[in-house]
Amino acid sequence: MTNFLLILVSLLSGLAFNISKTLPQTSYKSINAWVLYIALPALSLRYIPEIEWSRHMILPAIAPFVVWIGSTLAIQLYSKYTPLNAQTKGVMKLAMGLSNTSFLGFPLIAAYYSEKELSIAIVYDQMNFIVLSTLGIIATIRAAQKETLSARGIALRALKFPPFIAFIVALVLSPFIDFSPANPLLDKLVLTVGPLALFSIGLQLKFDDLKADAAVISYGLVYKLIIAPMLILALALAFKAKGLVPQITVFEASMPAFVTGSLVAEQYGLNPRLINLMVGIGIFAALSTSALWWLINTLAF
Repeated sequence: MTNFLLILVSLLSGLAFNISKTLPQTSYKSINAWVLYIALPALSLRYIPEIEWSRHMILPAIAPFVVWIGSTLAIQLYSKYTPLNAQTKGVMKLAMGLSNTSFLGFPLIAAYYSEKELSIAIVYDQMNFIVLSTLGIIATIRAAQKETLSARGIALRALKFPPFIAFIVALVLSPFIDFSPANPLLDKLVLTVGPLALFSIGLQLKFDDLKADAAVISYGLVYKLIIAPMLILALALAFKAKGLVPQITVFEASMPAFVTGSLVAEQYGLNPRLINLMVGIGIFAALSTSALWWLINTLAF
């Protein structure tokens, strides 16, 4: 119950400050800077060294890539009937192709399952982060640029992304350096990710012109909350997976748009209003659809 309350309080508090106009309009940028440059790198340094890879983790490792590929195909299908500009396509890729696996997924897994299953969720979350740091950043840069960006330019821009730098450092150095003495500090920093990111989204949410983007938002949410987990469910059944690993994997795939995707969209000027609406509305919707996927998982596995 505490996890549910923290999610709601963080998002609704930001929305309350937004409506009351108590804070400056650009105050969310300072919060985003903390999340992107401090809290998310701490998340990588804290959890990546503890991942224990095995054949059982193949499903949560590949699932984020399946969700991303599915979103790309879904966007191509949608754009055949509705013209979309490059920025809107970029936003839709970030919103539909990435899951809110940690900020919302971890608390909900702890609520529906237990904290022991977070070890499975961390694998999905870190691979989801890899998708963001590579495919997501490349798609974002291409959408933000009017001219074609060279492969070298894309690589250099991606390598300057702080969470990706931390990911590389943790992945490469963890076999040689013990990061555990820093865990008490990293734990405190990681705790700030969810509340501050959700508070930032609340500060930016605007529902005054929701009707104009209703079709895009609805399409994106249907894919993210229904179709994406269905793809992973079909994949798990095809491989005859059993137990908690497929359950947690499908559950993580059913999470709404990744909060960090909205921060990246804002950083690169890709219509952050649209993705924030998809994230915010998706979070409220996921509080209901997550119960449905918990039930489906229980019956399927």
